[in-house]
Amino acid sequence: MRDCHVAFFSWRDGRNPEGGGAERYLEKVAAGLSARGCQVTIFTVAYAGAAPDEVVDGVRYVRRGSKLSVYLLGVWALLRRQLGRVDVVVDVQNGLPFFTTLGTRKPVVVLVHHVHREQWPVVYPGLFGKVGWWIESRVAPRLYRGRQYVVVSRATRAELRELGVTGPRVAVVHNGTEPVVSTHTRKTTYPSICVVGRLVPHKQVEHAVDAARSLVAEFPDLRLRIVGDGWWEAELHAYAADLVAAGTVVFEGHVSEVRKQEIYEESWLMALPSLKEGWGLVVGEAAAHQTPTVAYRSAGGTRESIADGVTGVLVDTPSQLASALGALLRDDRGRQVLAKAALEHSYGFTWEHSQAAFAHVVASARQNVLVNDQDVVES
Repeated sequence: MRDCHVAFFSWRDGRNPEGGGAERYLEKVAAGLSARGCQVTIFTVAYAGAAPDEVVDGVRYVRRGSKLSVYLLGVWALLRRQLGRVDVVVDVQNGLPFFTTLGTRKPVVVLVHHVHREQWPVVYPGLFGKVGWWIESRVAPRLYRGRQYVVVSRATRAELRELGVTGPRVAVVHNGTEPVVSTHTRKTTYPSICVVGRLVPHKQVEHAVDAARSLVAEFPDLRLRIVGDGWWEAELHAYAADLVAAGTVVFEGHVSEVRKQEIYEESWLMALPSLKEGWGLVVGEAAAHQTPTVAYRSAGGTRESIADGVTGVLVDTPSQLASALGALLRDDRGRQVLAKAALEHSYGFTWEHSQAAFAHVVASARQNVLVNDQDVVES
């Protein structure tokens, strides 16, 4: 892998205020390539307070443009060789691809966390959302025909199959689990649930608020802690105003890594009512603190990050979400069984394995060899 320059093109990086699990994955696999002797560049959008060019932990960050112009500028950077000699391109398709095949003849690996079919009308109602879905579902599969794909779950692979991404070229490289930070805290003496993630419409945090509202009569000292921030935060505050006033819902905002893990450690359960998850990085983070998750089966990747009925619970509707949370709050023994199994399950997913698998895909792409799911998962 030495003497290889890998250029990632991503809408966001991990320090972006809107960054989340996908950006954490980006940073981890980039760091894994750097540790193996690769020169690594991440081309991403500019944002307030971020340097346009900097090197962090051996990885070069180049930040340019806005949320839309970054795509055009990325292709231009490839065409004009502004990033220097590039050996392999990783095109992070977060709904929209970077169209990097138009800017280079070098091998291109497409990284997809999940297909955004359900998200387009929620986040971008109207014409923009329809155009976005058309590009993702019709244009991108043709533009990247024959190229190597990396996905974070078999659920995402199945969705890509539906869009025409076929053949032995979709490698599954799961998320790892973050190292546990010692917090010296314990589970709360009162029923407690956490929600961790960006506060945006498709995370559907309102469903967790509704669940708390339906349970508070039975559990008057219930606490729902909402961790994270985002552009939907004001709407959520308004939606939960009565429960905030009663002390049932607490908005923690953006917190430090230590504080986040303290909340995982203290919580009895985590709710993940997200509309779509490629994997659900927070599931493993919570599991490492023996905090099982209740999530939607239809989110996709949750069907792999959670073993239903063993390490957590998968449900289909908002009413089932509330019912499952209530049942586990009542069942101390059952909750503890799930918690121990969730902890064991989290041990099976390490960033070291993810980094090695991703590096294997990149090395194979450089040699114009396609890698499939079987090759990577069992490596």
